[in-house]
Parts: sequence; structure tokens; C-alpha cells
Amino acid sequence: MSGACAFATSPSRPTFSAKATTLRMSGGSIPEVKLPPSLYEGAAAAGAAKSQAPFGKIFKLGIVSGAHIAFGAYLAITVGGACPGIAAENPGLQKMILGAFGLPFGLIMTLITGGELFTGNTALVTAAVMEGKASGKDLMRSWIGSYLGNFVGSLLLAYLAFTSGTLGAGPASAAIATAKCSLSFKVAFTRGILCNWLVCMAVYMASGCSSMIGKMTAVWFPISAFVALGLDHSVANMFMIPLGIMRGAEITIAQMFVKNLIPVTLGNIVGGALCVMAPYGMSFGGWFKKKE
Repeated sequence: MSGACAFATSPSRPTFSAKATTLRMSGGSIPEVKLPPSLYEGAAAAGAAKSQAPFGKIFKLGIVSGAHIAFGAYLAITVGGACPGIAAENPGLQKMILGAFGLPFGLIMTLITGGELFTGNTALVTAAVMEGKASGKDLMRSWIGSYLGNFVGSLLLAYLAFTSGTLGAGPASAAIATAKCSLSFKVAFTRGILCNWLVCMAVYMASGCSSMIGKMTAVWFPISAFVALGLDHSVANMFMIPLGIMRGAEITIAQMFVKNLIPVTLGNIVGGALCVMAPYGMSFGGWFKKKE
């Protein structure tokens, strides 16, 4: 993903067509990238397609996506959560390791295979509704189906990770779960906003790339950043908190929802729908514009 690249069509300088819908780059390592108006149009179209899926399909693909994100969190805990020496001597480096190894590959698996991730749907399906391509009922079916499916998939992976014995005696999972359920509502809500701002930017940018390497690049930076920053993703927490409970964290089911999942989920909705899609919808789409 490094190295110089030149805009195609001319070896000396870039040329652009007024009707171009993509930014074409040469060199093989950088894919076609949609221009901003086309990027938004494609995201809204993707949201419209998602919104028309039946509940059962959304739920089943949601289970798979929940498992994918859980695998990412599992890896993050196994690698980044098992560096107590680095955390003590160089906490910034430990946070970078925690972010770089894990959740990025979980989201890549979901995006490439066509899964249903609640946090991404807060942006894409909202855009479809605001453009008149989906209804409020469609939005609720998408959000509820993907959220429930994500929760089931995350719980399944939490149980499998717990019974696998691969985490050893390390205290990371219990400590992470305890910390996440010790936040105030305001802090958890705010972390949820910031987290899904980055997650949905990853989803949004990846939707404009036509190759695997482009999508991986679009995903890796925002996702590793949100983990390193210590922000909260509702679906990842559906894995990490139950796993922590299984490994001895003194947290009740009620505390898991009230102290974390509810405020984080609400924050994730704000981050995806308002912080990401609203600015682009008002700039390139028809949000809040009078129809003639």
C-alpha cells in the first residue's frame, strides 16, 4: 500500500472528465475510487438494497457479522490485551497494537462477504430513508434484525472463545468488561458517537473502492484508530462484556445493558446517522430539501 502512484490517462499530469464517476489511479495497488457525489449515491443505493431484505435474511447475516466482529475483538484481546509490560512502559504503543491487530479484519470480513452489521446500517439505511428509497418500517426491520443477529453471533463467539482455553489465565477480558461497565451514561454515549463516526467512515469509504486492497486500506486506519482511542462499539462490546463475565468479571446482565450497551448503542446511532451521513446527504443528496 506504499509507493508512488500516478493518475492514469497521462504519465505527466492528471486529467479529469466532467462526467467521470470514479477517480482512476494506475499502478495496480490503488483501486478506482468513486468521486464524492457518486460515493454518496452508491452508499444510499446500498442502504436501499439492505432495507428491502426480509427480516430472516437480515438476522442470519447479522449472526455472521456479529461473529466476524467478535473474531476481531477476540484477536485484539489475545494480542493487544496480553502486553502488560508494554502497557506499563509504553502505553501508547500498547494501544496501537490493540487497535492494529483485531477489529479491522473483523469488519473486512463483514464488508467483503455482504454481512449485516448494525453500526454500518445506522448510516447506510438512514441515507436510503432520507432519499425516499426506504421507509421508516424498513429502517426498523434492518436495525432490529441486524442488532439481534449481531448479538447472537457475538454471544456464540464469546462462548466458543471461553471454552477454547486460548486466553489462558490473562485478566484482560475481565478487566476490559469491568472498565466498560463502569462508565457513566454520558461518557458511554459520547464514546459510542465517536466510535461509530469512525466505523461508518470506514464503511462509507470502503463502499467507494472496487478492489480488496482498497477496501482493506479504507477500513484499517479508522478502525484501528477507534480501538486505540478507547472508544465503544456496541457489537464488539456484545462479545467483550459477556466474555469478561464468563471469565469472572462481577457484572450482571442488567449492568451490561444499562451501563454500556444501551448508551453505546444510542451513541452509535448518532455517530452513524448524523455525524457521517447527514453532512454528505445535505451536500450531495436530498436531505431536508424541498421536493419540487
